[in-house]
Amino acid sequence: MENNLNAVELKYRKWIIILSIAIPLVVALLFGVKLKDFGYNVEPLSFLPPIYATINGITAVLLVTAVWAIKNGKRQLHENLMKTAIACSVAFLGMYVAYHMTADSTKFGGEGAIKYIYYFILLTHIVLSVIIIPFVLITYVRALAERFDKHRKLARITYPMWLYVAVTGVIVYLMISPYYVH
Repeated sequence: MENNLNAVELKYRKWIIILSIAIPLVVALLFGVKLKDFGYNVEPLSFLPPIYATINGITAVLLVTAVWAIKNGKRQLHENLMKTAIACSVAFLGMYVAYHMTADSTKFGGEGAIKYIYYFILLTHIVLSVIIIPFVLITYVRALAERFDKHRKLARITYPMWLYVAVTGVIVYLMISPYYVH
């Protein structure tokens, strides 16, 4: 395996592993931390969910546009769109954690089949949002390393997963938003 990696890939390999493990762990830990439990008198950041849902929507548009760009030979545009999509995902993550550190979790109030649909979408969204981290990082590093054959091959897997996570993030928000306490 190491013989197949070039210097750029080797340089980032350790960071990909660390981030792929640390991000889900830190998010899971912080998800359970409520600032009020530590004596901080903070208002819930209830304005954040529609913002981070919008960022998910923007990420989806960026991803689709980036694929269009590369298929039309616009490599620099593709690169810029992908960097922006990564930045949007990082911004989403920060806002998501901040919201959940200041607000109690919202229970989904739907009943019947819609409840099962919601939880299926939510569960697949959460699982894939963890799985996608190393895929995005490795795909990005392969582009940095100018290993475009390997980049393209992995991007064919990364793209639909990342797009699913971005789109279902919006869907989950739209489905649960009527149950937020304002």
